[in-house]
Amino acid sequence: MNRPEKPKKPGNTKGNPLKAMGLVTTIGSSLAACTFGGFYVGSWLDKLWNLSGIGTAFGVLLGLFVGAASIIAIIKAVMGESDE
Repeated sequence: MNRPEKPKKPGNTKGNPLKAMGLVTTIGSSLAACTFGGFYVGSWLDKLWNLSGIGTAFGVLLGLFVGAASIIAIIKAVMGESDE
């Protein structure tokens, strides 16, 4: 008789290289999209309010922070953690 298999955890990427590759790709593209979005919003604010690069710098930093927050949310979702 065979033993019944244990259910797999949702965040288990061991033995599944495609799932791990997808996670890494999602993390990288999320950070890049947020940073570029912050850059374009900041440069638009520079042109709108005639700032000398301060808007672009603020936009890039804000994009990096938003990207980091989205990466944390992605990792929590994949690992199956909750905020409870």
